[in-house]
Amino acid sequence: MKVLVVEDEAKIASFIVKGLAAAGYDAEHVATGAAALERAAAADVMVLDLGLPDIDGIDVIERLRGDGVDTQIVVLTSRAELADRVTGLEHGADDYLVKPFAFEELLARIRARVRAIELVARRHLLVDGIRMDLLERKVSVDGRPIGLPARQFELLEVFLRAPGELLTREWLLAQVWGLAFDPGTNVVDVYVGYLRKKIGPGRIETVRNGGYRLVARPSVSGAYSAYSGQNGADAS
Repeated sequence: MKVLVVEDEAKIASFIVKGLAAAGYDAEHVATGAAALERAAAADVMVLDLGLPDIDGIDVIERLRGDGVDTQIVVLTSRAELADRVTGLEHGADDYLVKPFAFEELLARIRARVRAIELVARRHLLVDGIRMDLLERKVSVDGRPIGLPARQFELLEVFLRAPGELLTREWLLAQVWGLAFDPGTNVVDVYVGYLRKKIGPGRIETVRNGGYRLVARPSVSGAYSAYSGQNGADAS
């Protein structure tokens, strides 16, 4: 995880960066609001001082959120009034810590922000333009929302969790319909046909005498995990 430390006090910045590096984070330091705006999108978490020499930290937060940058922001400042805390959080900060501070508390708050990022990652599957929100049960293809009934949603989820892998009809029957055997139905083929109409041609490949494969490359590393126990080889 990358942490961007935005702090104009060199000693404080050095202290934080060294502590984060020791905790296993990739920490980068910048001293101005302009640099923060330039580097924020590349960071997972930002530790942001508000009293910067060029741009006030609140303005930095506003600009980032206005541009759609969703980097987790932990404000670290000497502004201790309740009104200041409320202002920071209302403008888009994810947490607010007042100086002087204990590094252990800052580290705990950064770890909480990392857990929030990981929770979002587990919530979404994204493969080659197909995005699935597992919590809200929404799907979009290249940014275009599509509606899927429950069974089609579950079938697509199986494909998204194993992009490029051959999935047999028996495997799909077990994962989506809960059947431990093939009852001789063509329900898998029918539902794959439904999905093809929704997500577009060329995305789900039929492998003769084998099953089906989602023809796509993973778009987000770690956003999905392949099902274990399904490693069929390509049929000739």
